[in-house]
Amino acid sequence: MPLRFLVVDGYTRAAREQLQAGGASVAADLYSAMLERCSPGRPTCDVLFPSDPGADLPGLHDLKAYDGIAWTGCSLGCNDGSLEVESQIALQQRAFEAGLPGFGSCWAAQIAVAAAGGKVQPNPRGREMGIARKIALTPEGRAHPLHEGRPPVFDAFTSHDDEITHLPPGAVALSGNAFTRVQSVCVHRFAGAFWGLQYHPEYDLHEMARLIFCRIEKLVRLGIFTNEGQANACIEDLETLHADPARRDLAWKLGIDSDVMDPQVRETEVRNWILRLVLPSRAARGI
Repeated sequence: MPLRFLVVDGYTRAAREQLQAGGASVAADLYSAMLERCSPGRPTCDVLFPSDPGADLPGLHDLKAYDGIAWTGCSLGCNDGSLEVESQIALQQRAFEAGLPGFGSCWAAQIAVAAAGGKVQPNPRGREMGIARKIALTPEGRAHPLHEGRPPVFDAFTSHDDEITHLPPGAVALSGNAFTRVQSVCVHRFAGAFWGLQYHPEYDLHEMARLIFCRIEKLVRLGIFTNEGQANACIEDLETLHADPARRDLAWKLGIDSDVMDPQVRETEVRNWILRLVLPSRAARGI
């Protein structure tokens, strides 16, 4: 029987439409495709958009029908206090109760920490955008199966304003860098475990280029680019390198290598989650 995943895309409909208008993919589509690449066989991926009006969020019994829950990134903030945010925190709390293995990027790690009683706040260093540099595994991270096969220090795609500031009981920081203290985290609560990343293994150079395009005004305002022309030049470089990965000159100019260009490297943690948490959990349930 193929694996069955619940993919949770917390973007509002308006935010999804804005990304699509700029040429970016819907986050749920990126995540479903990645789970298909990283799973043995072809999994079933049911997509949930919890921020849509009238969204029917699964209960405890419904969640137990899945082998894992995977959360995409999202443009909301854990401290918004909105119904959309509170309902997603409650959903992950139920997933913990159901003992459902969890995984995800950026918003996902923050949601898991918030659902377990930790804290997420705006990063005082501002927005980490493009490439998260020199992510270093903690001693716990070097020993954790999430990062099996990773070197002690690596780079990854990133895009976020907030960061995890206080870990809840049962959580361990697995990596961090000078910009963001917690770049990956393992959260245990009730019978559930969540392996979360602050960075984005689902992105590639094209998706990062489109995301930058969609965020140009904000990125210029924050000083990440001095003007729109500089941002557009970066977008063109990313798109060109995506189309022709042999352009070593552009890779050198952008300061990137296989950490972000090679999907086999970039998706290391996704495969590890499936092989080391999802499949053993499924076997323990006798499926």
